[in-house]
Amino acid sequence: MNLPMTLRTVTVAASLVMGFSSCKNYSTATTKRLEYSSPTRAGRIIHEQIKHPAAGALAQAGQYLDAADAARVALKAQPGDTQAMADYNFAVGRLFEVIYDAGLEPWKAPLHCPGANGEWLYSLKTEKRPERNAANFRITPADRIELKGSLVKQRTIKAGLGAPLVVNSKGIDPTKLDRFAQGKTLYYGMTGLVDFNGRRCEGRVADPLADESITFDGRSYPVAADFTAPIGLALAELKPRKLELQRMFKPEQFKATMRLARLQPYDPKKIPLLVIHGLGDSQATWAPMIETLRGDAFFRQHYQVWFYSYPTGYPYPLPASVLREDLAAINARYPDHKPIVVIGHSMGGMIARTLMTDSGMAIWNAYFDTPPAQTPLSPEARSILTKALIFKHQPRIARVIYMSASLRGSETATGFMGKLGAKLVGSPSDLSEVGKEFAKLAKPAADGKQIKGAPNSIQGLDPNNRFLTTIDKIPLVKGIPFHSVIGDRGKGGNLDHTKPQSTDGIVPYWSSHLDGAQSERIVPSNHWSNQDPQGIAEVRRILLAHVGKR
Repeated sequence: MNLPMTLRTVTVAASLVMGFSSCKNYSTATTKRLEYSSPTRAGRIIHEQIKHPAAGALAQAGQYLDAADAARVALKAQPGDTQAMADYNFAVGRLFEVIYDAGLEPWKAPLHCPGANGEWLYSLKTEKRPERNAANFRITPADRIELKGSLVKQRTIKAGLGAPLVVNSKGIDPTKLDRFAQGKTLYYGMTGLVDFNGRRCEGRVADPLADESITFDGRSYPVAADFTAPIGLALAELKPRKLELQRMFKPEQFKATMRLARLQPYDPKKIPLLVIHGLGDSQATWAPMIETLRGDAFFRQHYQVWFYSYPTGYPYPLPASVLREDLAAINARYPDHKPIVVIGHSMGGMIARTLMTDSGMAIWNAYFDTPPAQTPLSPEARSILTKALIFKHQPRIARVIYMSASLRGSETATGFMGKLGAKLVGSPSDLSEVGKEFAKLAKPAADGKQIKGAPNSIQGLDPNNRFLTTIDKIPLVKGIPFHSVIGDRGKGGNLDHTKPQSTDGIVPYWSSHLDGAQSERIVPSNHWSNQDPQGIAEVRRILLAHVGKR
């Protein structure tokens, strides 16, 4: 079949980008059919309600309150009764679901729910603050969500009491309330509970990332949790995979998405773990690692997840400079935060490298004969270039983990496909004037060729790129320990430039290796070592060691 030239070019270039970015569907979510079987009194109530639903949401809620109360009585007699706990959790999940689906508002006034032995008076605790007000969130029981996709292969679940829920914002933009909020749409895992006091009952939610246990009916229980459901549902509904290529080919349209954000509420007692994605990717590609780590009680106790996301069509020194500004802002917002542990994957590792580097004038001098003040640039160009080429290390970085980091570039970017992809990506339109000034004033390359403009992200991966070769010669600052996790597809190879090279399929070992690392682990993975089970296990080991536990 003959494709038109433009379409054929796009197809070939997209194939190149797929080499740098994961090409599988991240997640799809479907509603699971309700089934339940239990020989207990609570189980029989639930089974009958599913088979023959009561007429009206209030009556259905009353039936599930009957079941939850029956399970509570069984737990009171035998707190270790796992079937009673399962009955309670299922009944509470259905209660939250029925009430939300019916549009009822028990946080405004108690609901009168008819039960087998009389009327239940049900209310729900909430807060007036918009970011904590139940009225501003959709509530979905996690057990209703069926997930499939490359980033949700395994469900990370914690056994305990309560109904795992996914709450996501509706009608509000959390980033307008807090610039470091997760995003314009928030997805978060909570756990629903119902307390009983006679015929009065009150719903409440617990945060399984903040609380390992809860008190229920005078006893302590571990909090149940589903750490995969909120991430999986967000991936399925927000569809970040579709945006990743757009953010690469038209980065200027997504400049506002360049941001540092929290994936959970801020906690000064926990160490921020800042993850930075690579070329053609987004923060979504960290899902398998985050899901796995959150399943570890030690991780939940000691760490909180932050992420940095950026349109990857920009040359990486630009998003690196924006990250430094965001770090300064978050230091001001949370002056009591603990020193940050950074994980950078692929190009994210290149950005992380700048966080532990004092560039001095070395990179600037590699391009210009005169200092910024004496270089005849426009104010805008001078500001952008100065921030990108002259920088200091970030003093509140405690440790850096490099994963398949393309620190010295990749020869993939200089081959036929790389050149074609770079041509198609072009230069971000909002940098066109800066690029013209840059090309006019910059010194020729070592081979005498004049710079034609600001390099895009693919051109920035050329192993001969001047920024790369210069920063590679600048020593990393002392006092910030770092580690390398490097992928190898199992084929092995030479560790230098001679063929066959050890590589993850995109980035060779010689590009990722850093002298002086506290540890270097080669895992049998492709380029996405941050999604490989052994790569994740190595990160966990490092994080344990960071707080003195092994």
